Amino acid sequence: MHYRTREVVRVVTGRSYDCDVLVIGGGIVGLSTAYALTRAAPGTRVTVLEKEPGPARHQTGRNSGVIHSGVYYRPGSLKARYAVSGAAEMVKFCAEYDIPHAVTGKLIVATTREELPRLHALVQRGRENGIAVRELCGAQIAEYEPEVEGLAAIHVGTTGICDYTAVAGRLAEAARAAGAEIRYGARVTRVDRRPDRGVAVLTATGEVVRGRTLVNCAGLHCDEIARDTGDEPGARIVPFRGEYYELARPELVRGLVYPVPDPAFPFLGVHLTRGIDGGVHVGPNAVPALAREGYDWRTVRPRELGATLAWPGSWQLARRHWRYGTGELHRSLSKQAFTRAVRRLLPAVREDDLIPAPAGVRAQAVLRDGALVDDFLIQETPARSTS
Repeated sequence: MHYRTREVVRVVTGRSYDCDVLVIGGGIVGLSTAYALTRAAPGTRVTVLEKEPGPARHQTGRNSGVIHSGVYYRPGSLKARYAVSGAAEMVKFCAEYDIPHAVTGKLIVATTREELPRLHALVQRGRENGIAVRELCGAQIAEYEPEVEGLAAIHVGTTGICDYTAVAGRLAEAARAAGAEIRYGARVTRVDRRPDRGVAVLTATGEVVRGRTLVNCAGLHCDEIARDTGDEPGARIVPFRGEYYELARPELVRGLVYPVPDPAFPFLGVHLTRGIDGGVHVGPNAVPALAREGYDWRTVRPRELGATLAWPGSWQLARRHWRYGTGELHRSLSKQAFTRAVRRLLPAVREDDLIPAPAGVRAQAVLRDGALVDDFLIQETPARSTS
């Protein structure tokens, strides 16, 4: 196996493999894949390639730390099934490895009459997914959150919080202890896949790594990796930035408080999350990012932005949700508007209570027709790769 001046990796018959399974991506999905493989099939040689100098540097380490119960997801979907069972497994994993966590429960609060039918639909959806949900009238909200106001709410008892960066780090340690190799600073630049010869990748440092099978867990870049292997996933990752604030008066919030989400959009709206460190995150909104890792408006990567704009689904999505998107942009550019959104749930909050906090970027898969992929989109090819 070698690469030529055109930087194309070639698989040569008769050469040995560096591993049985090659995983691209060192976030929580890639690391849990390595962890699960080493536990399910001891002796399997697993190598994880992560472009950053350590694990969990993007989506895994830039979120509100919530262990979701599965109340939002369509009954029977993979997300619903995995969220319900995965929440219990995550709590068990954190307890086993002494990772900070808590099962706090959360409130989903309706603040207008128009939201009440959607709130009742969530009750039914939660119960179909096997989740215990308690319905509350407006006066009962104060039992959980004295400073929160609404017409009605539901309490979901199985929701929790944890430190996902610590979870990813522990998964990496456990996978390594079982024999997996995790290479940081190994950005993949080329992929060559042959049905009868396995997969070879070239990293930015010029290293070639050979594997029998490739598992693509590249998060914000997973569609690019899929196309590099010769597959067409039928979707593109359109990055959405979620901007957060920290609440200067965390005593205003005891736990987790969410608005009733818009079922036409996959984002949950501005919510309040007391983290495992005792601080309260406020947010996120959802605005288009100008780069796959565009954590602020100043970060622009023309090639990545051009790829987003060239995808027909991006324009279809913009036409379909322009009113929603305009509101999100307004809240991004106006702290006053963001504060008004928070005050719908927490009237006591003031603009100077909101302290800017690090943002995250969500890897939203968008189909060609502009539809948002609301379940896991997993593709397995006969040519030894899974995305």
